[in-house]
Amino acid sequence: MAETLKKGSRVTGAARDKLAADLKKKYDNGASIRALAEETGRSYGFVHRMLSESGVTLRGRGGATRGKKAASA
Repeated sequence: MAETLKKGSRVTGAARDKLAADLKKKYDNGASIRALAEETGRSYGFVHRMLSESGVTLRGRGGATRGKKAASA
């Protein structure tokens, strides 16, 4: 969804369902909530709420996770 929504405008009905589905697809493909918020012109909280409402399992915080280091002794 390339078009930016007017900030603060209410999103209801079919438009909300379409936005939620679009955000869900992009989030599942690896986009961050912050990136989605910037792309749509909405707040982090708005995007977070839309994802939660659409049943997405939200990822944990932080970048790359590290495995256990090999014993160096």
